[in-house]
Amino acid sequence: MKLSLSMYSCVRAVQAGQLDLMGFIDYAAGQGVAGVELLDIFWTDAEREIPQVKRRIAEAGMEAAVFSISNNFIQPAASERRRELNELKRGVDIALELGTDILRVFSGSARDDVTQEQGMAWILEGLTAGAAYAEARGVTLALENHGQFAGRSDQVRGIIDAVDSPALRVNLDTGNFLPVGQNPAEAAADLADLVVLAHLKDMRLAKGDEAGHVFANPGGQLLTGCVIGDGLVDLAAIRAVMESAGYDGWWSLEYEGAEEPLAVGVPRSLANARRLLG
Repeated sequence: MKLSLSMYSCVRAVQAGQLDLMGFIDYAAGQGVAGVELLDIFWTDAEREIPQVKRRIAEAGMEAAVFSISNNFIQPAASERRRELNELKRGVDIALELGTDILRVFSGSARDDVTQEQGMAWILEGLTAGAAYAEARGVTLALENHGQFAGRSDQVRGIIDAVDSPALRVNLDTGNFLPVGQNPAEAAADLADLVVLAHLKDMRLAKGDEAGHVFANPGGQLLTGCVIGDGLVDLAAIRAVMESAGYDGWWSLEYEGAEEPLAVGVPRSLANARRLLG
């Protein structure tokens, strides 16, 4: 089992000016993980930063587990959808430059002025073109279960079936099924044969006045991120499902709790992840 750390786990430290891209790599190395997940939102000048990032990762004896982008194909303007596709293609190129053949992608964010049918058509259009480009370059797009268009396992599988490309597979986010009212272990079983990347994430019940990222599930329960192993997700069951399916890819920790990340949230989550993965 290969353990990676997503830079998104440290987003609050980045926002507070405590950490930048290179600082994150050093922090991850200090935590003893084998790989890092880097996200487009934390780069300022990729052309300049890529050589430095590659060198720092190699010096630390780690790997770039995955490069992740935040694409959104729910764009009424055709020009904006083309821009999103171009960003995805650039993500494919960056992933290869970093030494990974996995690019994490999204589908799109729901909008009041866009129907489910129209939004899905744009998602399929964008991911079909993106997958063709990725396949030609030897990269696999890992579609994360996230949001209203691709939140449930049946939605994710439906998109992958419709695109029908070996270059589009699944990023199994263990926490994201809860906000859409799906049992994470059952969802993992539904998608296990398609998974090329797994996000280790956990959520707990939240209070109504709690600050931070709070989500309501379809039943009205409020959820928020937490140290993995402390929440509602049966991570041991998911690990067993994935092991039975023969999964041998990266488990990338994505901590989204309210605890201070650098000294508390990430170290505690990593300790629990190591016990989980064995």
